[in-house]
Amino acid sequence: MKLTIENLPVHELKPLCDFKCLEFGKNFSDYMLVMTYSLDKGWHEAKITPFADLSFSPATLVFHYAQEIFEGLKAYYREDKKIGLFRPQENFIRMNNSARRMCMPELDIDFVMDSLLELLRMDQRWVPPMAGASLYIRPTMIGIDPIIGLRPSDSYLFYIILSPVAAYYKSSGEGQKILVEDKFVRAVPGGVGDAKTGANYAASLLAGEEAKKRGFTQVVWLDGVHRKYVEEVGTSNIFFVYGDKILTPALNGSILPGITRKSVIELLQHWKMDVEETALDINQIVKDIKDGKVTECFSTGTAVVVSPINSLHYKNKDHDIKGRQTGPVTQKIYDELTGIQYGRKKDPFGWTVII
Repeated sequence: MKLTIENLPVHELKPLCDFKCLEFGKNFSDYMLVMTYSLDKGWHEAKITPFADLSFSPATLVFHYAQEIFEGLKAYYREDKKIGLFRPQENFIRMNNSARRMCMPELDIDFVMDSLLELLRMDQRWVPPMAGASLYIRPTMIGIDPIIGLRPSDSYLFYIILSPVAAYYKSSGEGQKILVEDKFVRAVPGGVGDAKTGANYAASLLAGEEAKKRGFTQVVWLDGVHRKYVEEVGTSNIFFVYGDKILTPALNGSILPGITRKSVIELLQHWKMDVEETALDINQIVKDIKDGKVTECFSTGTAVVVSPINSLHYKNKDHDIKGRQTGPVTQKIYDELTGIQYGRKKDPFGWTVII
């Protein structure tokens, strides 16, 4: 497959937005990558084209049956003035896993990676040259058959759009105050909780909005069967620090396998720290917080990177962790990951891709 490129004249390029006043996901770059799939041709018509609206029939399958998957990764302006990506192949490996679960065609990862790098070269002026900011990358695949009928689509659109962003959370150094959600559930084993598909996020909206009305940043999701095992926090993975030991929920089919999560585990193992993936009972967790055994808690994800959680609210009671201050393990992990991403620290793992 050949990638075609449609360049805009310089005078038709958008004026850059103010990088000092970024709102997450509200500004978009000059170009996007698109390609289509059909049963007879497979993936074809790959092109980089000016960012523009998409037009579909009101009967388009994705609007009615949510056959859709997406990813999220970032491009960083590094201290050496180069632009880098953090483990981008992992995102497309996960996207192919999501595609299989949602009966969608897989991508040629090498071709998509090469095309993404070309897109970023063309849009590199949209990478904010400042610490904490980045260019968010949103690959998306949707079923586009114009038919109302519950079946997998025969045709698909894949596209990548780019958005300059600041930090996802702008909370103070106290970290996040989280509501443990014991009424709604995000996903169940055998469902699509381990696929990055929009249905999971739509299902989480009501609980998240109700939590915010009560003054919480997000919710901790419990498992959908026993309603007691910790799974995710908002749209992120979660870790608990017990002194020299770090625990995180084991992947069980209803938890999204986060790339930042994977990186944190590998980083802790590299540091010879004791990290364990296991089932975590919320009742034991809050008891351990009360007893002072849980010394830190944090969430991980592409958008948040590493974000401290310093209070869990469960059964009408706040459970504060370590005096509501960001702990040394959380800070060390954050400093190391962002140091690698922005080129301030060496990358001994080969995670970085330089454009």
